[in-house]
This record gives sequence, C-alpha cells and structure tokens, in this order.
Amino acid sequence: MFDVVVVGGGPAGLSAALMLGRCRRRVLLCDLGSPRNRRTTALHGYLTRDGVAPSEFTRLGRSELPAYGIDQRSVGVTDAQWNGGHYRVTLSDDRQEEASYLLIATGVIDDLPAIPGLDACYGRSVFHCPYCDGWEWRDRPMAALGSGSSAAGLALSLRMWSADVVLCTPGGRYARGVRERLVRNGIQIRTEPIAGLEHDDGRLREIRFASGDPLPRDVMFFSTGQHPQSDLAIRLGCTLNTRGTVRTGTLCDTNVPRLFVAGDASRDAQFVVVAAAEGVKAALAINKALQAEELR
Repeated sequence: MFDVVVVGGGPAGLSAALMLGRCRRRVLLCDLGSPRNRRTTALHGYLTRDGVAPSEFTRLGRSELPAYGIDQRSVGVTDAQWNGGHYRVTLSDDRQEEASYLLIATGVIDDLPAIPGLDACYGRSVFHCPYCDGWEWRDRPMAALGSGSSAAGLALSLRMWSADVVLCTPGGRYARGVRERLVRNGIQIRTEPIAGLEHDDGRLREIRFASGDPLPRDVMFFSTGQHPQSDLAIRLGCTLNTRGTVRTGTLCDTNVPRLFVAGDASRDAQFVVVAAAEGVKAALAINKALQAEELR
C-alpha cells in the first residue's frame, strides 16, 4: 500500500514526489515521459533554471528522488478505482497498486492547428506561450493565430515584445471596437484561410494564404485550445472549469475524495515554476491529511 501514487513526472509531479519523500511517505511516481514542452529547446522564467532544456530539467528532478525512497516507474496509469478506503490503480504494464491518495499531474496537450508545415515548426518557431518564448523573438515580425477574443488578446499581448504583429484569424469577424483597438495598436488583421507555413527546417519564413500575398514572419504564437493529456481525473468524476481543465481548490484538491490535480491540468497559470509550486502545495495538503488520520 502506497501513501500516494503520483501520475505524471513533470514539474508538478516531481516536486510533489520530492516533498512527500521528505515527509517519509511511500510514493509511487508513474510517468510515460511525454511532457507538454518536450518539443521546445529551453524553458524560461524559472529562477536558477532559466534556459535549461526540459529534458535536462526532468533528469535533474528525477535524480533527486532516489535518496528519499521514491519508487519511479516508466509506466502510465490506465485506470483507478476508489473503493471507499483507498485507490486501486491499474498501470499500463497491467500491474495494479493501491494507495491512500492519488495525485494527477499529467498536464495538457495543445490543440495544434491543422495547417501544413505547422507541426514541423512547433517548438522551434511556433509556440503557445509568449511569456515562455517571446523574449527570444523580441523585435522580430510576429504572428498571432486563433479566433475570437483570445486571439485578439494574444495579438495585443505580443506588442510587448514586437512592434510588428499581425493577427491571423481565418474567417474571423470582430466587433468594431475590437478591430479599432487592434488597428490603434498597430496590429494588422488577415482573415484569409491559411494554406501553409513555409519554413527552413522548422524556422518559419512566411505564411501562405488561400488568397492574397504571403506574409513574411519569423515566429507565430497560437491560441487554439488544449485538452488534458489524461482523462483519468474526468473518469473519476472531477468537474471542469470553463477552460476545460480540472476545477481545483487552492491546495489542488478536487471534488473527488483523496484526489488531487496539480500543474497545467488544473488552474489557469500554466508555467513550469507554477506547476512545481502546485506540486508542493498538493504534497503538503496530502501529508497533513495523512497526519490527521494517523494522529487521531
């Protein structure tokens, strides 16, 4: 019987496992090794780790866990059942384990637009987060891709990093006030369907449209939605917020007994440093709950 099974070995899962191990808890960490940022070359905004490769960050995190007796396995979790006293967890290698608490930290997957050439550029010159990658492309021609208010907001936010921003919103229509604000801030709008991205080994060169002139660009940021990498929390009965991620409390708790969700699959600020902090908060909450049961 484990105290906690942690599903997902990204920043949230690793931080939670580390803290729980330091609390002398018996922890199983399951991870398939496919984090959201695996296509990027560096993570940013994490004090003392700014610019480190995501794979190196993971390696460093995993290397710290054996000292605390953490059981790390390169497996996924395919199912979990609550029996009223603990969770019975089914792993992708068909083994089953039991745990008093379950922490899901599997993150999200970005919904990549179905545009020829975009997949080759993703993580190299096409990104989802300007706070993570905007600085590296400052003062260069940028494009914002998406529709609705989120795309308009993305385009406006990019003005912090570049004076040359174009909003690509195929078929998009905006209210007069929104269009005027975009124009007032120097943002052009292209509404033609995108035929493809021209690139040099993943380095964006220009955007081709179904009609009209191509648009030379160095980088593109997109806002087209995301979904949880695992539906385990949903199958267990967790409620979702308006962004399609799991609704959690301030300590990463959910509406399901003894089930916590931390990292990108829960709250709204999706950064590595925030995910790591959420993992620690969830670990502390779980440890305090275990203490309350043990010290009655």
